[in-house]
Amino acid sequence: MNDGIVEAHRSGILTSTTLMANGVAFDHAAQLARSNPTLDVGCHLTLVGGEALTGGRLPSGVPELLTALARGKLAIYEELAAQVRKIQAAGIRPTHLDTHKHTHLAPPVLRAVARIAHEFDIRWIRRPFDFSPIVNGGWAPKALRLAIGLQRLPFARVLDGLRTTDHFVGFALTGRIGVEEMEQAIRRLPEGFTELMCHPGYCRDELMAAPTRLKQSRERELEALLSPRVRRAVESRNILLAGFGSA
Repeated sequence: MNDGIVEAHRSGILTSTTLMANGVAFDHAAQLARSNPTLDVGCHLTLVGGEALTGGRLPSGVPELLTALARGKLAIYEELAAQVRKIQAAGIRPTHLDTHKHTHLAPPVLRAVARIAHEFDIRWIRRPFDFSPIVNGGWAPKALRLAIGLQRLPFARVLDGLRTTDHFVGFALTGRIGVEEMEQAIRRLPEGFTELMCHPGYCRDELMAAPTRLKQSRERELEALLSPRVRRAVESRNILLAGFGSA
């Protein structure tokens, strides 16, 4: 995954990534980030999966996380702050924050993320509400999008004083982005600053053994990010490719 992200940046349209502080390939990712200074790097804050930096294991999935949050069994701020500090200690100044599995849609997590943004002076936070005209795929993605959309107003209230993009694309398209889908998304973008979320990578043995559902789809997304056809769509719309650090 690390290699795919860097390739998509060096030879494609990818401008920005986020780094998972408790990831098994953190040291490799941090080295690549330092050696590619034009790649915008943020924190992929993690409360689901793997080891907690503050000790013990994190919840294995979102249902377990929600149960832990309801019971007050998880020191959210302390764990997320430790993750930011680890990334900073690796010589990386994060420009933005997002969360694994979009867990900052849960109010307690969002409040902790907002606190971290203020305290660490990281002004950008992902706004994970899809630009709806791009999203297809039947009733299930539409129902999910509508449910998430109910969080828009409380989300904006908590993040008052922080920055988000005008638009976001990728939640309902996760795992389904190829050249055609990415070109379609780019050609339909509205005016303003949009984050287009993607998950590129090389599907090698390490990825096949990893606990993620996104495996072969990462190579399709990498192909799309490198595609001349997609590049032409960007140029035809006069889109400026930018990272959070330059926005």
